[in-house]
Amino acid sequence: MQGAHAETHIFPVRAFSYQRASTLADAARSLTSADTVPLGGGTDLLSCIEDGLVAPVSVVDLRGLEGGDALQWTARGGVRIGATARINDLATDPAMRAKFGALAEACGAVGSPALRHMGTIGGNLCQRPRCWYLRRGVTCLKNGGSGCPAKDGENQHHAILDAGPCHMVHPSDPAVALLALDAHVEITSATGTRTQSIADFIVLPSKRMDLETTLQPAEFVSAVLLPDASSGAKQLYRKLTQRGAWDFALASIAGVKRADGSVRLAMGGVSPRPWRVPESVEEDVASGGLDEDSVNALAERALYDAKPLSKNGYKVDLAASLLRDAMRELAA
Repeated sequence: MQGAHAETHIFPVRAFSYQRASTLADAARSLTSADTVPLGGGTDLLSCIEDGLVAPVSVVDLRGLEGGDALQWTARGGVRIGATARINDLATDPAMRAKFGALAEACGAVGSPALRHMGTIGGNLCQRPRCWYLRRGVTCLKNGGSGCPAKDGENQHHAILDAGPCHMVHPSDPAVALLALDAHVEITSATGTRTQSIADFIVLPSKRMDLETTLQPAEFVSAVLLPDASSGAKQLYRKLTQRGAWDFALASIAGVKRADGSVRLAMGGVSPRPWRVPESVEEDVASGGLDEDSVNALAERALYDAKPLSKNGYKVDLAASLLRDAMRELAA
């Protein structure tokens, strides 16, 4: 691998204790220190332990929470999704597919069937980056180093928007759909519960380097909240990968045209967090009646600030192609 000062470390895995919580209050009481971590499906946590990204003293399993995976619908079509709801269940639930098709499609695009059956929505939102430098223990900004080896190294899969000083991309498919759906995240700790928009919950490396969310020690995701206003209407999720399936997005897009005619567009695989298309572009798409020249101009305007690295310029073309297809579909 290329990149200045690239030094690989091997991290020993230390023993940890296991607890299984049965209620939110029980989980909150157990998660009171930085070295006690929550467990959802474990599809990323166990890899993070093996890769040295986390070294817990204790793990608290949230899958036994009473009602922790429940879908609680409002009279007008919104829903509270318990954080331990399985990715596959959200992908296949008939009501989810009818009312929040973008999220159902994004969940259906996650990994392999085995990962979708194991993984939870809360864990998916909190997974760590799949940057090969970070995962292989190469010294970088996210593990205490002084630079990003991807900037001048093997950066084919890295960010083209909102990057720096770290150039990782956020790996979650559902998070992209949730951004387009104006979702909120419910966060619980021993001191109570707070909610935060998904747009604020996932943060850029320039705001926080040790994690990709605003979660503090002793906090955990307890639910995802989807608003009434985003229910139904026209929704989509599209994903481009290097392999045909079971892969992370090189670029992805979620689009929502609400019942009131307003449009939301969000992209994945292009930024350290799900990236929202500029509002001015969304407004023009909502106006409808776009010809091909307009579609091309809007895609170019949306990606005006893209700054590809030495080996990922192709992502600008992929993102533009996804944008054009989504705009045509939503503006029709």
